[in-house]
Amino acid sequence: MTDTVFVLNGPNLNLLGLREPEIYGSATLDDIAGMLEDRARDLNLSIDMRQSNHEGHLVDWLHEAQAVGARAVLLNAGGFTHTSIAIHDAIKAVKTPVIEVHLSNPHAREEFRHTSFVARAARGTVAGFGAVSYLVALEAAARI
Repeated sequence: MTDTVFVLNGPNLNLLGLREPEIYGSATLDDIAGMLEDRARDLNLSIDMRQSNHEGHLVDWLHEAQAVGARAVLLNAGGFTHTSIAIHDAIKAVKTPVIEVHLSNPHAREEFRHTSFVARAARGTVAGFGAVSYLVALEAAARI
């Protein structure tokens, strides 16, 4: 196992800071990456941060995380959270612990967001704390 934590981000997360800041906050994905890298150094971890609007990339990266022996994966699958059996199956197929991350609390939002195929396969979920959700998930990854 390496000391690398993959941080995988799904569709539309490249628009953080611009897209609905009243829901997702004003931090950009680069801001979040910087926060994670700073905290990861303190935890003797490294971050491999990625974003894609394509479902298959997320599946491939989950496979890669296992292949390289990543310590854990923090996964914000965005809208794929509620629709992707492929991502669910990829999480189940790998031994690398996956922690689901959300900026907002999906259960406090529209009904269709209440179902998470990611949560059904992930080790745990951190949601509703804005960018801090990623930091809480990183702390968990350091301890599992």
